[in-house]
Amino acid sequence: RLGLERADTAEKALTVIVDLLEKYGQGGNCMESQMAFTYHNSFLIADRKEAWVLETSGKYWAAEKVEGGIRNISNQLSITTKIDREHPELKEFAKSNGWWDGEKEFDFAATYSFVNTARMTTSGGRYCEGYKLLNKHKGSITSEIMMEILRDKESGINMEGGFMTTGSMVSVLPQQPNLPCVHFFTGTPDPAR
Repeated sequence: RLGLERADTAEKALTVIVDLLEKYGQGGNCMESQMAFTYHNSFLIADRKEAWVLETSGKYWAAEKVEGGIRNISNQLSITTKIDREHPELKEFAKSNGWWDGEKEFDFAATYSFVNTARMTTSGGRYCEGYKLLNKHKGSITSEIMMEILRDKESGINMEGGFMTTGSMVSVLPQQPNLPCVHFFTGTPDPAR
């Protein structure tokens, strides 16, 4: 929200977020119950001309400029070796912890998480299911199709239970500056409604 408030481009919003991350860190409970549960955040940031994926691990982060096609995020790190911006100490911190030897190609997701990145798009997890649904409609995604994807419970995109999805947003960002941007938000705690 602060990126939206303080920046007029996607890349400037990315800078706002990483500057705040550096200054304040991240944390806080992600559940309303007494159970303590925290995680690191990921962001899709877009304007009329460009889009970025920003993924974080503590104060460390990596960002990938989306060059085309489809891209999703979902409860795991997904930026691998295409890193367009990064925390200035990202690689050194990984090296000092023995996570990366400094010689092989640096892979953010493989280095900063326990996920086998080779299996991310082939396993049955939420990330994979989202990728499949987007890829099925690649080249013809409308706001209605995007809403349908975000309502999908079978894939796990629209989660139920203790980690219930509580909101979704679809934005239409025309490249022509004379056309308005349109944003759709869920009005209930369940995007399927």
